[in-house]
Amino acid sequence: MTKPTLGSLEVFDDIASISRQACDDLIPLCCDAITARGVCRIALAGGSTPKLLYRLMAENQQAFDWSRIELFWGDERNVLPEHDDSNFRMVREAMLDHVPIPEANVFRVPIDPDDPAATASAYEATLKSQFGGDSLDWDLVLLGMGDDAHTASLFPQTTAIDANDRLFVENWVEKFDTFRQTLTAPAINSARNVWFLIGGAGKREALQHVWGDRQAPSEFPSQLIRPVTGNLRWMIAADAIPETA
Repeated sequence: MTKPTLGSLEVFDDIASISRQACDDLIPLCCDAITARGVCRIALAGGSTPKLLYRLMAENQQAFDWSRIELFWGDERNVLPEHDDSNFRMVREAMLDHVPIPEANVFRVPIDPDDPAATASAYEATLKSQFGGDSLDWDLVLLGMGDDAHTASLFPQTTAIDANDRLFVENWVEKFDTFRQTLTAPAINSARNVWFLIGGAGKREALQHVWGDRQAPSEFPSQLIRPVTGNLRWMIAADAIPETA
């Protein structure tokens, strides 16, 4: 079995098992952050795997101190929050509508479909304001990964891959003929904890490349995720684990 060269690997039977474990582990993570710093700041991911986690968080809402949790988005589509493709809408329907989190603790990306650059600048300013500077010491960044090895909205051969002097940028994605909004790799890598939640046989080849010896982040952007001082955790369903090369 191929394994990552950086971070810890945990293999699960399926996506549901990943989500249950992530929810169980998120409870003490939040408690510890709140005890230490008074707040727990989390960057949320889109996708089907995190969606199940958000539902479980809502089902176990009594275990979380929602007044001390601040939620942000690791990436967003260039659509308004009511749109079917909106990551914010997915999180709202799966979790936010069902938990007592103050509206002031929810920091969605303020999408202006006609001005992606202004959107990115505005959200970057929000991040700097909330974190008090250019270092985003997230308590947790949740990430998925696509079958092209993208994570957040850091897609292969896109300009955001090299945006090392920014925290949050607009990113033109040619294969979708649209902009995406995304945290940059440095913004993710400043986190205390980064969890990849990945399932599906379609991800196997991408993981083979991401975990391989050849470093080519422009082709396999998930290779960019290397927390500076934080913990990197791969929570992977068995069907996504690549065979040994």
